[in-house]
Amino acid sequence: MSIISTTRAQLPDAPLVDTHVHIFKRSMPLMPDPRHAPDYDFTAEKLESTLDAHGVKFCVIAAASPWADCNDYVVESLRSRPLWRGTVILDPTVGRYELDQLARDGIVGVRLPFISMPNLPDLDSWEYRRFLWRLADMNWHVHLHLDGPRIPLVLPALLKSGVKIVIDHIARPDPKLLEKCEGFQATVRAVQKGNTWVKLSAGYRLGPHSVGLAREMARQVGYERLLWASDCPFVGAESTTYQSTLDWYGEAVPDARNRRVMDRNAIDLYFR
Repeated sequence: MSIISTTRAQLPDAPLVDTHVHIFKRSMPLMPDPRHAPDYDFTAEKLESTLDAHGVKFCVIAAASPWADCNDYVVESLRSRPLWRGTVILDPTVGRYELDQLARDGIVGVRLPFISMPNLPDLDSWEYRRFLWRLADMNWHVHLHLDGPRIPLVLPALLKSGVKIVIDHIARPDPKLLEKCEGFQATVRAVQKGNTWVKLSAGYRLGPHSVGLAREMARQVGYERLLWASDCPFVGAESTTYQSTLDWYGEAVPDARNRRVMDRNAIDLYFR
């Protein structure tokens, strides 16, 4: 019996996969001038408890930018949890040997936390071209976190590299332009080319139009390249609850059949 059918029989109403969660300990070293600086722990055990309480069996740990490439705790946590996968933050000069070991540990992609950078890196540099080529060769994905107005500045190089692309938080469009934001439209075009996925996630960060943005993304690209995520533990907005993200998901994607399509997308992308 497949993973999908077994899990669904047990928990038919819950999302199968949360594709974007974080774990960390307050003892971990923060990078200089971090975007957020949590003063609490959100451990793997706390995440397990949260997922179990809401019937979610699989998850993908997103590397969190406050700790930059200090990926140690994420990697350690994945080694004993076969239903978890993760992304890491890496310097583009990383060698293939380290990438291969990370793959054995359950890592399936690299997060690009460019939203924190006032000046974007040159993706046409030798280091980045080699880095992206290696990731594509390994069938990994890059996990882009960037404000919508700047997405068009990096998306062409990512598409040219051939690497799989996952874009966070409905492409974080300009709050005034919404779906007319060029980053939103560039994301739609990238998805239509077939190698890009979008997370319907972090609605609580996107303002009162977040449900409409999710529905508009689905209308323009269909559900076959969409993923759901909670963004737990909601760093910087800790009053958010896990249940509220599930409620938002139900409002944004009211048809259970479409949510099942998104479950399959997540399994195919992260667990095959």
